[in-house]
Formats: sequence, C-alpha cells, structure tokens
Amino acid sequence: MATQWQTFPVPFTGGLITNISPLQQGINNVGSAFQLQNFEPSLDGGYRKVAGYTKFIDAELPGSGVVQALALIQEDNNEKVIAARSGVYYIANGIDATPTWTSLATASNTTFSKVRQTRYNFNNVYQICFVDGVNFPAYFDRTAGTLTYLTSSATNDAVEGASHVCTFKSTLFFGVGTELVFTAPYSADDLSPANGAGSISIGSEITGLIVFRDQLIVFAVDKIMRITGTSAADFTMSAVTEDLGCLSADTIQEVGADIMFLGPDGLRTLSSTDRIGDFGIDVASKNIRPTVTKLQDYAASFSSTVIRSKAQYRLFAYVDSERDNVAKGVLGTKFIDQGGQGFQWAELKGFKVYIADSQFIGEDEYRVFANNDGYVYSLDTGTNRDGAAIDAIYESPYMPINDPQVRKTFYKLDLYIKPFGSINITAGIKFNQGRAGYIQPATFQIVQAGGGTGIYGDNVSIYGTAVFGAPRTQSYINQVIGSGETVAIRIEDNSADAAFLLDTALFEFATDDRQ
Repeated sequence: MATQWQTFPVPFTGGLITNISPLQQGINNVGSAFQLQNFEPSLDGGYRKVAGYTKFIDAELPGSGVVQALALIQEDNNEKVIAARSGVYYIANGIDATPTWTSLATASNTTFSKVRQTRYNFNNVYQICFVDGVNFPAYFDRTAGTLTYLTSSATNDAVEGASHVCTFKSTLFFGVGTELVFTAPYSADDLSPANGAGSISIGSEITGLIVFRDQLIVFAVDKIMRITGTSAADFTMSAVTEDLGCLSADTIQEVGADIMFLGPDGLRTLSSTDRIGDFGIDVASKNIRPTVTKLQDYAASFSSTVIRSKAQYRLFAYVDSERDNVAKGVLGTKFIDQGGQGFQWAELKGFKVYIADSQFIGEDEYRVFANNDGYVYSLDTGTNRDGAAIDAIYESPYMPINDPQVRKTFYKLDLYIKPFGSINITAGIKFNQGRAGYIQPATFQIVQAGGGTGIYGDNVSIYGTAVFGAPRTQSYINQVIGSGETVAIRIEDNSADAAFLLDTALFEFATDDRQ
C-alpha cells in the first residue's frame, strides 16, 4: 500500500506565548512562537525581523553617565533633538552639514536621573516644558531657541522638584510627590491662584500623567484617578480604580486608542467601554506573563516608546552595567481597536534604552533613544544595531499535528518568506521536545542573493541600492528526513542582512502506525 502524503500548514501568527504548557500551545496555537526574539508581529501578517538603529549624529554628548533628557522638536524641514547629560542641556540638528551638540543651559542641581516633558502651543508659541524631579521646571522656546528655568517665588516653589508634567485644557499639570499642581489657563509658568492656578491632592505618590480623550489620567502607586473639567472652577477628580496603580511613569504610552502602562501584574491597557464614563483595564501581557515578570525582577528602570505606523508598543528594561547586546525588552503589536486582548508579543534583545522619545514631524515619524554611552540613536532604521548584527530567532512550539501519540515521517518543509534584500537564514526542524536519544535533522540555509527589492518610504530601503517595488513572498522548499510524534520549526538570522518576513510554513509528511 502506497504511503499517503499529507500537508500541514503553519501560518506565522499569534506572537510569543509563554504562559501555557508547550503541548497546549502546539495544539491550540499553531503558528505562535515558543521563542520570538527580534521579530515583530506585523500588521501585514507574519513575523518581520525588526529594524535596527543608527547614531542620530556622530558626535557624543559631553559629560558622563546616562543621557538624562531626550526630546524631539516638532519643526518642519529639521531634525532637531534636545538632550541633557551631566545636568547640561544641548541641542543638535541632524540635517546640518556637520551636526554637533550646542549647549542651551545648565541645571543648578545636576544630579537628577531622568527628565520628562510635555509639548504645548499657547498663543502660537511652541514650547517644551522639562521636569527632572529635583530642579524647577525648564522651558524651551522653539522660536527663540533658548531654554530657561523657572525661578523661585512664593507661588513657583510649589513646582520645585516636579517629576511629571502634562498639558491638559491649555493648562500645565505638574506631579510633585502626592500633589497635582496646575498653572493658570494658557500659561506655562503662572502659578498664582488669583489667576486660576491651583493644586489637587492625590493622596498617593504620583507615578505618571497622560491625557486620554477629554480627561487627564493621573497614575499613582496604588490607584488611578481622572481629572475632568476645563478650569480651576470646575476641575473634578474621580477614581478610575483604587485597587492598582502604575509602577513606572516611563512605561505609560498611548498606543492605538488605549493607554498602556506597567502595573504590578504586568502590562495593562486603559481603554474606554460602551458605558459612558467607564473604563476597561485589561492585562495586555497575559500571553507573556512569565516573560514580563522576569523583566520586572531583572531591572529596576524601564523606558518605552511607540511606533505609531506599526501600532506597536516597546518596553525596554535598563541595567546600567550590562552590555548593549544582552539588553532585554518586549514589543507588542495591537491588532484590534480597543482592549488588551488584541496584542501579539515578541522579545527584544540588543536594544539598551534608558530614555526614548517619538514624534511626528510633518508626515514622518521619528524615534530616538539613548543610554549611558553618550550617543543619541535613531530607532527602527537600517538593518543592524549601529553596525552590530541583529540576532533574530523564531521557534515554534512542538506541534503534534493530528495526534501526539502517533509517529509522523516528514519529507519536505516549504517556507514562504518575503525578503527585503539579501538574506542568509538558518532553519531547521526538531522532534519530540528535543529529548535525548532522538536523531535531529541537520539545519539548512535559505539564501537570497543580490540587492533585493525595496519599498519606497520603508525604513530599511536604501536609495541607490534597492530596486523599488512590492517584494513578493517566495517559496523556499527544503528536503527533510526524520520522524517524530511532535515537530517544531526553528529559524535564526544573526546578521546585519536585510529584513525579511516569515509568512507561512508547509510540512509534507506521512502518518506512520501507532507504536
């Protein structure tokens, strides 16, 4: 009797899952990942190798230690960044012929750790307000090109040492310990109660501020509050929840139509519900709960950013003494409009980020980050980590296919991959959870030579080297020999080669007799 071959498709979707057993995952989540490192679940389908980073300018910031402040300036036809190190603020324009860092101002107390900021435009004057948790707020005026500190006075002393700042209803709100201090309307530095300034006691240490719809969300260590109204005359505070809070201000980001933040039990989203005035607070990182828990145990400092064009949130765990090639983090792509259940996750490795910022300037999205080496980097650009390789790994769970107790003989693995340039990928399959005593097939190479295809506007397409057009998914057929009750796919690319997208895998196999 002739052996009947069968086909088993593995669509690459679902992202990283680490909160269930491998067998459950292999049965119920075919195409998800047991390991997914430096791949991003793509809105276009499949898993795409992440882009890297390059220096924003070649000049190092003067001083020593971490870069304390980092802010993109929204100014058309320019790529300006403000950064601080050793207590001194600098500015640089990336499009200058020979860009360098120019000093703006020096803080009176230079020992602050991390600066946060808010952008605003009152009376057609574009400004950025910086707070560092130690000094008075500092204000950058784009028109004048200057940065000045607020000075001490009977009213101004209320915001000395502010750690958080946000713009809401044409008013600046400062988080100072347990107090929320706000300015007079349409003023960034008028703190006189007679003019409409004031304060609200939160009752717990404030850990972050962000505007969500028509409300100011105030995160504390053990609660989340909201401020509604338009001025001191009708500002009202009410509770979103008094059961949990936010552990780190630098994890708070708006992604899609939700607010992401790090809570005591993982990454959560704050989202609206069908009930007016109500909120949903979902655990978005449920699928990777063990991974996030390890990150929380691994580091005390976190930062985050969003890549809006990809509906993507990235969380970075920072350890000052570690090498950049072992730095850890996670990324999540949002696949549904609201709620935390629509995220697909992956791990990041090799991105050492202490502070980050992202903004649209004109129609282009810019993302920058820095750590303790004194350079500012442009994120999500190019095919390497400032010259170093990107170690991208996909490994599926062990899939039983149709019966985990029946042996299958495998003959072919057909991988559908969309290359964006030259690639040289190592791939292979493994049987029976890698248990000792089983012969595992040898790995094989998937090679795409030449310049490849580029997409106009894509962050890894290089003018003059890529042929611009829509890259096609290609089939790479590989002969395999081996048998087992369960099978897993492993794909790895540790190189500075172009990105590629894993679309689908197809196994051809025959079912053997039950043993």
